[in-house]
Amino acid sequence: MSRALRILVAAAVLLGGTVSLFAAENVPLTRGTAIIDPDLLRNLDHSDSLTISRLLWPERNADFPLTTDLLFSSLSQLKDIPSAIDAEFDRYIIGQKAAYPTETIGVGEGFDVQLFDRANLKSRDTRFVLAGIVNRMDRAYVSEESCGEIRLIYRLVRFESKPEGGKTATRLPMTFNLVMKARDARQTDASGKPVTCAEVARRWLDNGDWQGLIGGGISPSDAMLDRIETNIQISIAPKSALHDFRSDYLLKVFKYNAAAKTFEESTLENQIDRDRIAADDALRRDFKAWLLAPENLREFDRGTVLIPEKFLAKAAVVPTPAGLDASGLQPEFGMMQGEGKGEGKDNPVFTDNDVVGALKQAAARGDMQNIRSVAGFQRRLNDVTCAGCHQTRGIGGFHFPGVDWLADNPSNSTIVPASPHFFGDQVRRRDILTAFAAGKRPDFSRGFASRPQTRGSQELAGTEYQDGWGAHCSLQNAGSGTSDRSFTSWSCAKGLTCQAAAASSRIGMCFIKTR
Repeated sequence: MSRALRILVAAAVLLGGTVSLFAAENVPLTRGTAIIDPDLLRNLDHSDSLTISRLLWPERNADFPLTTDLLFSSLSQLKDIPSAIDAEFDRYIIGQKAAYPTETIGVGEGFDVQLFDRANLKSRDTRFVLAGIVNRMDRAYVSEESCGEIRLIYRLVRFESKPEGGKTATRLPMTFNLVMKARDARQTDASGKPVTCAEVARRWLDNGDWQGLIGGGISPSDAMLDRIETNIQISIAPKSALHDFRSDYLLKVFKYNAAAKTFEESTLENQIDRDRIAADDALRRDFKAWLLAPENLREFDRGTVLIPEKFLAKAAVVPTPAGLDASGLQPEFGMMQGEGKGEGKDNPVFTDNDVVGALKQAAARGDMQNIRSVAGFQRRLNDVTCAGCHQTRGIGGFHFPGVDWLADNPSNSTIVPASPHFFGDQVRRRDILTAFAAGKRPDFSRGFASRPQTRGSQELAGTEYQDGWGAHCSLQNAGSGTSDRSFTSWSCAKGLTCQAAAASSRIGMCFIKTR
């Protein structure tokens, strides 16, 4: 047993629990970067240590987490969230009725389009349970002072009484992420010196006591609160004569206003507002000029671009399943030439010539690492957004649903804690933590969402995350055409070949060779 796993076991035992074999199997990839063990999470939740209500209302006297009816009514910081979600639901329903006027839409199995029941957000029978804790210091490029982020991820659960006594617990398709800054700049260590990013990173890499990982063992101050992210499976539409099976997910973000002490509706990071840009010629020109500017194109290539808010949306509806090609992810409103169905199709933001010219100049400067073709630019244009990323190698519309520790035997659960995209990115995230811990400047760049950036590590070789069975790969490598330079490294391990798995001309999946 590794030192990291021994410490994790010790932490769980101190909290009155044990660590399952599930944790032992997943520690190698997530060691130092995430807490996913169901037994430890159960104990943290049951002890009311890291519940939403305890973190946002630390002075309250109750020793139990709040149900959703009390959570949103009692915590003033959350008062704006339900109404903002209601407004998005209303807009979604109007859009669905316009697109499919012959279909019925409502809550329950009797409808063609079955909506998430918003009553679950005002119920005494539901609450959010802790599903995972994730280190995102790899996002320190957004705010170096905060050293990146720590995300506490919660899953909505409905509890119902059994006739014979006890309760059943049913997980509902919604996550609630409380995003905190990785450090409070005013926080000091035992010697009175400010806690550094290096110290925060070392605590995580050592897998020490969870209290040292979240706010230094103290209740987080307002200065550490950053935002709340919600993800709701807003509807399910079974296959019909009008469309294939479809499940839509609603993404929202609420930024914390420390002065007003409330979470306020905000734009989603890099979620391009295609409707508004397509309808505004001046905004379309501004966005093209901004993104193709050398300094921004370089960050766009590395996946660290931060698009200005004036180009962004306050909500995203993510349809699944999605295709493997970037053109199948976010085609509406034609950001690229020949793409989409909407208003922008005949007047795209970017033509092939725009992209080819910008990439040629960038290559001459030595700026490009990932994007080497129009198809690469198009794929990055999709996966840099919240919606495109959630459609890529996710579990439905989620990247981190968490293990169901409420199940009778969560260690044997068929539900994995996170998506292939999540696990594939852990090597890169740990590399950044290691650089921080050593006092070095990390390399924050990332590859495409479909294929992890391994940083030279062989840890993922032969797995579904990189080049093993089920990994995403370049069909051109299999001889179906001229290889696209953006994806030439997307090969399959020995004994596997890249095969078409969906309607895609470029991207396939690694499967066993057949004669």
